[in-house]
Amino acid sequence: MTAELTHLEALLAEQDEPQLSPDEYKSVFRGHPAGVAVIALEHDDRLVGFTATSVISVSAAPPLLAFSLASTSSSWPAVSAARTLTVSFLADHQDDVSARFATSGIDRFADGGWSRLDTGEPVVDGALSWVRGRVVQRTPVGDSYLVSLRALSSSVGRGAGPRREAAGTPSPLVYHDRTYHRIGDHSAL
Repeated sequence: MTAELTHLEALLAEQDEPQLSPDEYKSVFRGHPAGVAVIALEHDDRLVGFTATSVISVSAAPPLLAFSLASTSSSWPAVSAARTLTVSFLADHQDDVSARFATSGIDRFADGGWSRLDTGEPVVDGALSWVRGRVVQRTPVGDSYLVSLRALSSSVGRGAGPRREAAGTPSPLVYHDRTYHRIGDHSAL
């Protein structure tokens, strides 16, 4: 990655124009709401998972999605070797799950709340939906990688959890300005 990053930095320097500072850039995206997902896989007989707000749909035909991950992330070595992984799109009652998978230095799977697919990958129980994908490309971009997946299988459900069962259909967990939010009929225009 070093040679590729150096090449990108050289191209950017050639443009010789002002750019946003890291803090200015982060400020822009704090104002942009994002859905919350957990990326999970098994690597060297160990479960690996992390919270992501960078998941995007790329193409419906073929079915492709992508997410970004910092090259310095403790999860990167596992993702760099992964053939398949899962993306669990969290429901609005799963802010604790998101926080757990965003915490470093802990066993993120220890408290349960997940299951294995028949193919072995972990998915978050009660998620609004999940996608099992095959990694098709890892593209270095800046100090991160854009990881592209071909969607192989999915499940779209109602989510679970005592609070949501009483309240009806759950909505997606959304992250905006460093705070979790829920959307629903009350927020429709």
